[in-house]
Amino acid sequence: MKLKIPRHISTIVPYPPGKPQDELEREYGVRNSIKLASNENPRSPSEAVLRAVSEALTKLNRYPDGSCFYLTTSLADKLGVSPSEIVVGNGSDDIIDCLVKAFVNEGEEVISSHPSFLMYTKCVQVRGGINRVVPMKEMHHDLDAIAAAVNEHTRLIFLDNPNNPTGSIIPLVDLSVFLSNVPEDVIVVLDEAYADFMDDEYRPDAGSLLRNTKGRAAVVFLRTFSKAYGIPGLRVGYGLMPEEVAVCLHKVRQPFNVNMLAQVAAVAALGDETSYQQMLDSTREGIEYLSGGLRKFGCVPYPTQTNFILVDVKCDADKLYDAMLYEGVIIRSMTSYGFSSCVRISVGLEEENIRCLNALEKCLGMMER
Repeated sequence: MKLKIPRHISTIVPYPPGKPQDELEREYGVRNSIKLASNENPRSPSEAVLRAVSEALTKLNRYPDGSCFYLTTSLADKLGVSPSEIVVGNGSDDIIDCLVKAFVNEGEEVISSHPSFLMYTKCVQVRGGINRVVPMKEMHHDLDAIAAAVNEHTRLIFLDNPNNPTGSIIPLVDLSVFLSNVPEDVIVVLDEAYADFMDDEYRPDAGSLLRNTKGRAAVVFLRTFSKAYGIPGLRVGYGLMPEEVAVCLHKVRQPFNVNMLAQVAAVAALGDETSYQQMLDSTREGIEYLSGGLRKFGCVPYPTQTNFILVDVKCDADKLYDAMLYEGVIIRSMTSYGFSSCVRISVGLEEENIRCLNALEKCLGMMER
């Protein structure tokens, strides 16, 4: 077999997922491991979600609703937008890919930051586009440098807000100034995968930015049910965008891109406000607990508006990650992001947070700092 693989495909580095718990337990001989590496919701889906999924199982012999009518309508009612301003996808990754497919030709440019979500650059590379990656400045998006990188070939700008892995946000005043300087033919994508965890005063006004587009760039908001709503296994996310942008995405997306179970689960999750609020409260408590413990160990937890903490552990992050595996605790080393002394820790259940700190105290005692 002689394959002719395009260079822009052969040079792609596959996305590195977090280590599965089953794999850890097989390799290291540990039991009852905990995973605090992938920014997941540690709570199981609510009873409302489980019930909705169970009731839908008898309908699996039919295709899902290609328009996601009930989910789109529920989102529109909850968010105060029009259904025509919503596109639902197989996770927000799907919306990212659709944006690149719809608006980026081979050789055209997309700007993102480093570090940020790796799928931005991967989707662009797959389509033969050119990535312009701007280093972050003091753990924040360098909006001045990003604005300076825009040229006649720029089609999209991706900004994750809050950022992963730093947990930092874009101040609203800075965002407003930035958007006023972006050309009208460039789309600014605000990836708000962690927006549910943000304090209200830091959130951009999506409705205003979607509609007040005269004389400035279009803004697209990406959101997901994988974090706050705790159903990443079903893969469902969505984008809020001007109707003209949404029309283009509907042209390039797969006809049944969101499965039936994902749709009914997401509708049920949206209606379960009690479980949602409990999750937010427990996450804030977990952030406070973990941050306090980490400071006692001489570590530096960075401020966060997410369900995870970026931590400077003042030692080799890879070695600490390996040591934690022997304790049955999976965290994420940030060496691949350029932070060789940092790890990222997701908030877990109360007992998981306690176990994590106990394991960290033991493992940090074995490190050279």
